[in-house]
Amino acid sequence: MIWLFVGLAFAAFLFFARQDPRPSFLGEIEIAQELYVLAGLIAAFGVIQLVAGMLRSGGRDENGFMEVVNDLFAMPKTMRQLAVVQFFSWFAMFAMWIYGTPAVAEFHYSAPDPATRGYQDAADWWSLLGSVRNGIAAAAALGFIWIASKIDRKRLHSANLAIGAVGFAAMLMITDPGLLWLPMVGVGIAWASIVSLPYAILAGSVPANKMGIYMGIFNIFIVVPQLIAATLLGFMLTVIFDGAPIYAMVIAAVSFALAAIATLFVQDSDVPGAEA
Repeated sequence: MIWLFVGLAFAAFLFFARQDPRPSFLGEIEIAQELYVLAGLIAAFGVIQLVAGMLRSGGRDENGFMEVVNDLFAMPKTMRQLAVVQFFSWFAMFAMWIYGTPAVAEFHYSAPDPATRGYQDAADWWSLLGSVRNGIAAAAALGFIWIASKIDRKRLHSANLAIGAVGFAAMLMITDPGLLWLPMVGVGIAWASIVSLPYAILAGSVPANKMGIYMGIFNIFIVVPQLIAATLLGFMLTVIFDGAPIYAMVIAAVSFALAAIATLFVQDSDVPGAEA
């Protein structure tokens, strides 16, 4: 009920905040309609719990829906900790995928207008940088096999995310677009880590008979940050950074840094002495 109430209350606030005349307490802040998606997500989580409660009260808890809901709330501690890591990791990646081209076009090419030649050049260069990033990721994934034998996986993942954070931050410090391949090396290393090491850690922390369903639930923590990034990033850039897309890379750097810190608190059950 709390989740449902908060979601509906937030939606009501958004509705009145978008009315004309605007509420005076908002000042110059523009309330984007995309925020309704966030309100809907909050309310929907409440509805899911209410439906599950009704089914359980009626003795109808032997079905796939209830199995997923029960397992969601009974996630192993390691999985709950990894969920935080995944949220911030994927939030950063979606920030890059959504705002990478306009950020490079405006900041590095001084061409914010998509109709200009400079913007198209920026888009072409950013596309090529994506190939660099993916190539680095493929090479890094092979290197992780050897490095993981030297240090534990959570410290390796934390270090990789920190490298990615430096890469994103460097995009604001590098003004020559020809040098943007350097930040992409760091982001590529982090990207390889995101799609491999959390799953390796998770595999050692969940019951074997629940592996399939928990892997499915784990992917929720990819979808949710995608929706929140699409909902909040534009609002954050407009309100805090005057709409400059390059600061999406700063947000991504901070998000990666938070993920790196959160990784250090993950219990890796495959590490000797770790709590299962």
